[in-house]
Order: sequence, then structure tokens, then C-alpha cells
Amino acid sequence: MMGASTKRTPAGADTPWSDQRPLPSGPQVVFEGKLLNYKNNWKGSVVSSILEPVLFLAAMGISLGTLVDQGGRLGQGVDYLVFLAPGLLAATAMQTATFESTYPIMGAFKWHKTFEGILATPVKARDLVSGHLLFIVFRLVTTLAVFLAVMAVFGALELPLGLLALPAAVLTGLAFAAPVAAYAAWVKNDAGFAALLRFGIVPMFLFSGTFFPVDQLPGLLQPVAYATPLWHGVSLTRGLSLGDLDPLVAMVNVGYLAALVLLGGWLARRQFAKKLVV
Repeated sequence: MMGASTKRTPAGADTPWSDQRPLPSGPQVVFEGKLLNYKNNWKGSVVSSILEPVLFLAAMGISLGTLVDQGGRLGQGVDYLVFLAPGLLAATAMQTATFESTYPIMGAFKWHKTFEGILATPVKARDLVSGHLLFIVFRLVTTLAVFLAVMAVFGALELPLGLLALPAAVLTGLAFAAPVAAYAAWVKNDAGFAALLRFGIVPMFLFSGTFFPVDQLPGLLQPVAYATPLWHGVSLTRGLSLGDLDPLVAMVNVGYLAALVLLGGWLARRQFAKKLVV
């Protein structure tokens, strides 16, 4: 009939709008883009992310650990390999998250201009941060799950409680990823990363309880070690792995690490928006 109104679907559409799947969120778009890029480059990260920590655990825990055990153990009633493994789990989370939040972030800002291209779409600056952290979670879970399996093979994991060391280590990694992403968006060149590694990451790796109890440090350095995020991560993963978790200490560890994730995420969103939004 002339003049009667009819509903039409958009050109090329096979189904009405109400039947179509909703568009993905901004963070999901960013995450899927990073995941697609990682699928093409994942082989390059296998050695540094998985094999190196596993080989380090075998070398330090077995060969050096034999000498440590012969000298009278650590005063904690466990073999050195069992003591070392959860510390390396947390340290691997720190290193993986820090690497993924330094050069890749600066490259997307400064060299490849990836973020500027993404912002030409409906994706917002805050979505870039959320999508990046989602990708960090993916990288940490896939990397640390392998490490945790190796720990179980070596007998360095108290089951089933020790399985919770995986989310604890992921939280540790995020506590580094968020602030470091904000730092990467703030520094002008990659010289700042050398300072971060030399004066931050490496000292924490060596003196935050990964290789020996912090109470064996000189008295003046112990409060500094206890204040580092890696010590809280090591304390949490070690308590879960050994099955002797102190609930009160664990609550402090989780609260400290979660606060860093929230603060770092807020700083990163603010810095990303400041750098990208005119």
C-alpha cells in the first residue's frame, strides 16, 4: 500500500539490528589487538619469559641449593630449592610485567604512533590502560602457569593451597605493570628505563627476599626491603607454596599490592590522557 511504512535493515545486513551481537568494549578491542600482535611474535618471548627462569631455578636450586642445605638449611625447615622457587615465581612476574610495560608502551607512543591511530576510533585513553593490563594478565597467567608446573615437578609446591600462588604472582605482576606503564608514558626517552632497571628492578630482585630471608640483611636495610612490592609478592607466594601462610601477613601483602595496582592504574590513565588527548 502506498505510504505504508516498512522496516528495513541496513544495506548488506542479513539480520535486524536487534539480532546482531553487541560491539566489543574499548578495553576488549585493545586487548584483542595486542593479543593478535603477540600471536605473531610469541616465540621470541619463550626463552626470556619461561626457559630462563626455569633454568635459573634448576641451576640455583639444585647445584647451589645442595651447598646451602649442607651448610645447615635456612632456619625455616625447608630445602633451598623449595625456599627459592616461590621467590623466583614472584620475581618472574615482576620482570615479565615490567618488560611488557616499558618499551612496548613507549614504542606505541613515540615510534610507531599506535596509540594515536587507536584513538581515531571510539576507543578512549582509559581503554588503552585497561586493555594493556588485560594483556598483562594474559602474559602472566600463561608464563607463570608453566613455572608453577615446574615447581610441582621439583616438589616445591604444597598442594592444593600452592595453586593459589598463581593468582598471587599475577597480582604481584600487576602491581608493577600499572605504575611502570604510567612511568613509560611520562619519560621522554628510553634512558629512563635503564635507571628503572638499575636502581629499582635489579636491587629488588637481589634483596627483597627472593634468594634469602630479609632478616639476614643489615638492620638499616631491612625496612627498605620490607617496603618493596616484590617482598610482598614473595611473602605471599612463598606462604602459599609452602603451606604456612600467615593470614594477617597475607592480608597486608594483598592490600599493599592491590593499592599499587589501583594507584598505578589511575596514574597511567591520567598520563595516557594527558599525552594523547589535546
